[in-house]
Amino acid sequence: MALIINDECIACAVCVDECPNEAISEGDPIFVINPGRCTECMGFYDTPQCVEVCPVDAIVPDPEHKETKEELLAKKKRLHGE
Repeated sequence: MALIINDECIACAVCVDECPNEAISEGDPIFVINPGRCTECMGFYDTPQCVEVCPVDAIVPDPEHKETKEELLAKKKRLHGE
């Protein structure tokens, strides 16, 4: 399942550099996660790094984009060719 940034976001941008897929970008007024690029850091880390660094717990699972571990790993392969 991809992640989503909710209204609790304080637009601190600390999550942006943590994403290995460059899935996080500045929105208006909060940051947004591109579900087509979000792999929940599967294949890179044990836990989503954006969630780990978010100071206000504004990054949560996106119920509109449910994906299995296999689907997330396939997306990582498509994005990075690995």
